[in-house]
Amino acid sequence: MTFVGNKSYMELALLQAEEAGARGEVPVGAVIIDGQGQVVAQAGNATLAAHDPTGHAEILAIRQACLALGSQRLVGHDLYVTLEPCAMCAAAISFARIRRLYFGAFDVKGGAVESGVQFFEQASCHHAPEVYSGIDEVRSAALLKEFFKMRR
Repeated sequence: MTFVGNKSYMELALLQAEEAGARGEVPVGAVIIDGQGQVVAQAGNATLAAHDPTGHAEILAIRQACLALGSQRLVGHDLYVTLEPCAMCAAAISFARIRRLYFGAFDVKGGAVESGVQFFEQASCHHAPEVYSGIDEVRSAALLKEFFKMRR
């Protein structure tokens, strides 16, 4: 696991997820790192606050990073996210040319990387990042389970 200061990149994503959960959003967090290991963007889900179904943590982090860099491409950048990306987020990851994707919990219902449609395996996918799954999976899944347990 790679670290920035005394926290791993996935720990930073988990903090974003916790903050999203505290706001009543589904607790998913994302962090984008440049090739030198610097944090470029961080976000948690904000679909409710923004009244925007595209307000997923990955999309928001990609938007922040692209704005900061003045480019629609994030070549050489890595994305850490606490939940397996959905099809929409997988497409954005591909279009942004993210180098590596690290994700925590698997999403057998809505995930599109190793579950579901497996977006990066499709012939129509122009760019597939290296994928590393199950990073801090237990903590990522526990956040989600607790969130939905409290909602039911």
